[in-house]
Amino acid sequence: MARLGYDRYGAVGNDAGSMISPELGRLAPEHVVGVHVTQLFSFPSGDPAEMIDLGPDDQSQVRVLQWFYENKFGFNVLMAQQPQTIGYAIDDSPVGLLAWLAQLLGEELDPDFVLTNVMMYWLTRTGSSAARLYYENAHATRPAEPTTLPIGLAGFGGDFYGIRRFAERDHRNIVRWNRYDHGGHFVAHKVPDVYVSDVRAFFHAIGR
Repeated sequence: MARLGYDRYGAVGNDAGSMISPELGRLAPEHVVGVHVTQLFSFPSGDPAEMIDLGPDDQSQVRVLQWFYENKFGFNVLMAQQPQTIGYAIDDSPVGLLAWLAQLLGEELDPDFVLTNVMMYWLTRTGSSAARLYYENAHATRPAEPTTLPIGLAGFGGDFYGIRRFAERDHRNIVRWNRYDHGGHFVAHKVPDVYVSDVRAFFHAIGR
């Protein structure tokens, strides 16, 4: 951003970007004015007392997490432990890459979006290198202190967006927590108008 001539800017993220953007704010607070995300990945520490008296929305998010863990988490385990194993396969076969990504993209997305997504990995040969994100994340050292920059969350129905009790433990300056009934995980594709409006409203609210 400095090379582009920007000294002050905001960070916006979805999925992995929801993990990266708060860290960008932690690393460069003199430049990042605020962070807008669609998920805050803060989880229980293992202390049973943390789960007592969770509100209805937090309970619903725990159920979303449980479903994902039981039905969709295999890709995460494999790429966090042995990213190169799957990397050889998805870099060698476009059908293999399509099958691997289609299980994650789901059936609610239109075929053009799915094929475009797959082709971006195939033509650039970045399926294997992208898988290493999960390995690096699984082996990273977690910061002990919470973030302090302004954070805005836009949570969308059909996707995990965060358990507020734990999010507030890890992020001390959550200034906006909006929930929408629809949109799912790929909000920039499925409800771009709602998503962009929320991003704009967040930065307007913090006066940036």
